Formats: sequence, structure tokens, C-alpha cells
Amino acid sequence: MIFLHQVRVRVGVHVPLQAQNITSRGVHDLAITLSGKPIISSGPGGRSSRTGRVATVFGANGFLGRYLVSKLARQGTVVMVPFREEMNKRFLKVTGDLGVVNFIEFDLRNLESIEESVKNSDIVYNLIGRDYPTKLFSFHDVNVEGSRRIAEAAAKYGVDRFVQVSSHDASPDSTSEFYRTKYEAEQVVRSIIPNSTIVRPAPMIGWEDKVVKKITNWPTYVINNDQRLMRPVHVYDVATALHKMAFDDSTAGKTYELYGPDEVTPMQIRRYCEFEAMMKYNYHNVPKKLYASVSDLLNKLLWWHVGCADEVERQGIDQKVDRHALTFKDLGIKPDKVADYVGQYVKHYRQNLFQDVAPNSIAERRREREFIHITH
Repeated sequence: MIFLHQVRVRVGVHVPLQAQNITSRGVHDLAITLSGKPIISSGPGGRSSRTGRVATVFGANGFLGRYLVSKLARQGTVVMVPFREEMNKRFLKVTGDLGVVNFIEFDLRNLESIEESVKNSDIVYNLIGRDYPTKLFSFHDVNVEGSRRIAEAAAKYGVDRFVQVSSHDASPDSTSEFYRTKYEAEQVVRSIIPNSTIVRPAPMIGWEDKVVKKITNWPTYVINNDQRLMRPVHVYDVATALHKMAFDDSTAGKTYELYGPDEVTPMQIRRYCEFEAMMKYNYHNVPKKLYASVSDLLNKLLWWHVGCADEVERQGIDQKVDRHALTFKDLGIKPDKVADYVGQYVKHYRQNLFQDVAPNSIAERRREREFIHITH
């Protein structure tokens, strides 16, 4: 309608206002970014609407990234998805309406491709991270230098908002190189873009996680009987928080630690999984030095991920919470308890006799197995 109105004025033809069928626009449809750029949303909200914003999500095909892209695209935010491998990003296309999810091939060492990914964006999310080293990329290459290049590109093109997804326990004096480089990345990003938002999610649980998935896979090797303390959080809650930050400029320049309400150990989560799946998940407790040495050797020899020495080191570090950082509460979000959602990720492992059974009737169904026989 705005286009038709402009044409009417240009050609000098008078059209009555009633015939233009222009609906009045509410004040809430207009937003002003931190740089003073006006953004106009359209539509009632939902998949076929447009928020007027453009977001670039680095690491979009990762665990957290796919949920964030879905939340942005389903509300009409145009999403730019930098990618390296063609086959690993195709499923993101259907998360939004036609023209909403757009792909740009990039390489973390190619500055031109990074700049092409961010130059038209209002907000940039950096979800790229490496929790194990490879032959081509070290922790520092990805976590620090990669963050530096993305932040510099965003600063060059005057991107209004930058969200750096770090990690819980990011610290300059940690015994884990992963945690040290994550902290260093935070400092690098803040030095380039002072109003960057830093997000430190706790260990996340979901369909593609590394917590429940490790428990249900065989074999499972642990140290110290998996007794480290952690505050796991649902990946949906973290994605919701990141999505909210895109539309709330008051979150700029702040640090958020996003963790769940319960402090548990991986062994307790294992018990939750066994209760819901109605089966036993065995594990092998091994000496830390032996486990680290073998993992480090295999990581250098094999071309697929089997673990590394730093991952073993992180298994022995209790999660610490920064009491000065903001949390879900400051975003108006109430995170779920781990016991409320972990069952949905393991109940499909139940045997056929227990697929439709509530956990409290396990004993009764086990007795039934004594006289129920299924033949094929």
C-alpha cells in the first residue's frame, strides 16, 4: 500500500483515501534500532508476517542454532545462514516462509565471505564454537580468532546488535583450554563491540545434545563416577532467550548466564533416563589420565569425533555460577526442571511391551512378561 501511495503522488493522480484501502498502522509496528534505523513490521504475527529485521546466525546448523533459526524465521525475521557444507543446512529452509531463510557460503578464514554474511543485518549471533580440536582448527582458531573476525565484520558494517554465545564456566584460569578460550573470546568481542551481549548457557539437553545422548550410547566411559555438579537447561529455553534478545535492546552490553533451576550430577540424569526408558544404562569408570591419553590419541588418528583430552578434563569440573550475571529471570523466562523433560528424549528406547506404560506401573508389566509371549 505504501508503494501504491508513492505512485499516486508521483503521477499526480488523486485517489480518495477510502479507495486506497490503507489500514492504520499502530505505534507498536515501528521500532527504532540503537543506531537510529527505523524498522517497520507487517502482518498480524506468525510465519507469513515480517518483523522488518534481518538476523545472521553463525553456527545455525548446530545444536542450539537450529532452534534459534526456527524461532526467528517462524515470526517473519529474515535469517541469513552462513554455511560450509551444502547437505548440513538444507533442513533449515523450511523453518520459515518463502524468502525468509537465506544461505550464504562462507569460510571462517575468508573475511570477504564473513562480511557478505553480516553487511545487511540488524543483529548477528555468533554460535560457532569448537569443543574439541581438529587437524585444521584449534580451540583458539575457532573460539577466539573466529569470534574476532565475525565481530570485526559486524563493526565494519555498523550492525546494531551482536550476541556472543559463550559457555558456562568460561574463565581465564580454568584448567580446560575450551573454557579459557571461550573467556578470551568474550573479551575480544567486547573490545571490538562494547555493547555486545554475552550469553553463557549451561549444559543443554535436547534431541541432539551431548548429555542424554552420551548416556544412551554404548559404551559410556566416565571419570569420578560422573559426580560433577551441573545445572542443565532445556535447549528450547536458551533459544527462547536468544530470540527475545533480538527485540529487546535493553539486553545490549549485558552478560547472561542461562542455567536450569536444579543442580544435579550426570549420574542423577542417568537415573532419570533409566527410569523413563525402563532399562539399565551401563557405564565404565576409568582413570582420568588413562582416559585423557587414549582420547587425545584417537582424536589425532581418526577423522570423526571420539573425544579429546580437554573433554575428559571438563568432566571433572563442577559448574560454577556467576552471581553478578543476569539470568532467565531478568528476561521474564522460567526454565523447566530437568526431570520434567528428559523423559521425552529416552522413552522411545523402551521395549515394545512398555511403550504406552507410565513409569509407576513398570513392576506390573515386568510380571506380565512372564506369561506374555510375542511371536512373529
